[in-house]
Amino acid sequence: MEVYPVAEDTELLLEASLGEVRKEDFVLEIGTGSGYVAKKISEKCRFVVASDINPFAVKKARELGLNVVRADLLGAFKRKFSLVLFNPPYLELEEFEKKGDWLEKAIDGGDKGLEIIRRFIGELDGVLMKEGRAILVHSSFNLPDIYDLIGEKGYRFQLLKEKKLFFEKLYAIKIFR
Repeated sequence: MEVYPVAEDTELLLEASLGEVRKEDFVLEIGTGSGYVAKKISEKCRFVVASDINPFAVKKARELGLNVVRADLLGAFKRKFSLVLFNPPYLELEEFEKKGDWLEKAIDGGDKGLEIIRRFIGELDGVLMKEGRAILVHSSFNLPDIYDLIGEKGYRFQLLKEKKLFFEKLYAIKIFR
């Protein structure tokens, strides 16, 4: 498997995004994977751009007719967006679980599952409009450190949705100034 499949966290991001997206929004979805969320959101807003570091995901999203860019997080974007969506890698894989493939990149968030999230929050100012907001999915395994990271960058957050799985809870939060 080369592209992260639609899973519980994908559905959680979609549910939270559908409750937040507005007709006038310019939306950026980071780590689009299959393009599932970006495609569904594209019907509800003004414009959507999707991105992924995985070339196979970019190809799959293009096949859905999406505007998609191969990029690592937010550095490739010069314009500002009113809504940024991200279902990041939020788990910390053990060494024996690592295979060095694209699926690992979609799952492994590094130390405490927070390395990619930390980079995302650090780069968010570069793409978020003044009144913009971001929706981020994370795991109960990331608590409480994730909320400290958000606060350190001068953002606030609000819980939008949560989903209980047998081994963890997933959260979709809105991040805003």
